[in-house]
Amino acid sequence: MPYIDVIQPELAEGTLKEIYDGLVKSRGKIAEVHKIQSLNPESITNHMDLYMTIMFGKSPLRRVHREMMAVIVSIANKCEYCQIHHLEAVKNFWKDDEKLAAFQTDFERAPLNKKEQALCRFAKELTMHPEKSNDAGLINPLKDEGFTDREILDATLVIAYFNFVNRIVLGLGVSLEENPGGYKYE
Repeated sequence: MPYIDVIQPELAEGTLKEIYDGLVKSRGKIAEVHKIQSLNPESITNHMDLYMTIMFGKSPLRRVHREMMAVIVSIANKCEYCQIHHLEAVKNFWKDDEKLAAFQTDFERAPLNKKEQALCRFAKELTMHPEKSNDAGLINPLKDEGFTDREILDATLVIAYFNFVNRIVLGLGVSLEENPGGYKYE
């Protein structure tokens, strides 16, 4: 249950209604994380622009890897809303329930390759210990696995974005939708 007022789609007017209609058209439906921003419609638009750039924009990182990091950040922050939403996206790419369950339980023991493990470790460590960001120990393992500086930048953007969104969700009491799946993942 949200801690602040939320304007539901059926009550939306003007700019907010246009934004809601655009979300349905582009993403398939409106997420609660967008509705929670309904009192400031411009923030929804800016939020979606940032999300689409980081998660769907051109990047040397594969979409599934970005979604995996979203899950790891959300697990570290205990944000069930984002965990479930982005596990759905990972499931869309993997189509393997056993691998997904292992990943969700303990990515270190999941059947991931070395590069995927390194990205997940980076996501967890930067989330749990941002004060160590000046420590080359967070970046060097990625470089050792062959990640380029652009890939490291994009990974950091994903991690930072999900720390931001997790705090919106947790801070404002965003509830999980009855049917959290059904979005356009590609």
